Amino acid sequence: MNHMWVKISLTLAGLVGYSSAQAAVDSYRFMHVTISTPWYIFLFLLMGVFAPFILMAVLAWSSAARKTELELAGSDNKSSVE
Repeated sequence: MNHMWVKISLTLAGLVGYSSAQAAVDSYRFMHVTISTPWYIFLFLLMGVFAPFILMAVLAWSSAARKTELELAGSDNKSSVE
């Protein structure tokens, strides 16, 4: 019986604390929105959009450079064989 009262009191204390925390999260005092906020969001999303294209360009460039080196090495071997 004693354990049940402890459980009930802890549950009620948790619910009281939860309701005040819920009210604090729903208020606007935690949101600091200024005129520059949309620009920060825009720049963040712009990086996310252009990052794959930059990576694709770097990988294509390195692949082309490696292919050129292999072709040059292959042409040296062919000329020495002939």
